[in-house]
Amino acid sequence: MNDFSIGKNVRAHYNSGIYIGEVLEDRGDKYLIKVLAVIKHPMQGDLHHPGKVEGVFFHERKALAHYEKMNVAKPVVYSFEGAIPNYNDSLKKAVMKLKEKLTNKDTEFNQLALKRVEELEERYYHQSYY
Repeated sequence: MNDFSIGKNVRAHYNSGIYIGEVLEDRGDKYLIKVLAVIKHPMQGDLHHPGKVEGVFFHERKALAHYEKMNVAKPVVYSFEGAIPNYNDSLKKAVMKLKEKLTNKDTEFNQLALKRVEELEERYYHQSYY
């Protein structure tokens, strides 16, 4: 397990998304991290039943907001070196990547997940893109 000091920039997995952030606090088995950029947008749907649309609650997951704080288990926090991308640009890129992945294979799950992502874009993200 990596040990990071306060103020260190890190890459962290959180609720099926991956973010770049700054360590604000060491909370024993977790770090409190401030979100600075999005690497991977969270997946849509039921994470316990991936690929399923029938008989499951199909979750809609937004990416964490710029400067939002997250409590992340230490084992899924990694060092990040390099320039931190602009949050809005990183969000747009992560959404585009997810949409591309979902359109590569025509399944009922991918269609519903794509619809959810497009709804997120319309309701929340378009204002961040510009």
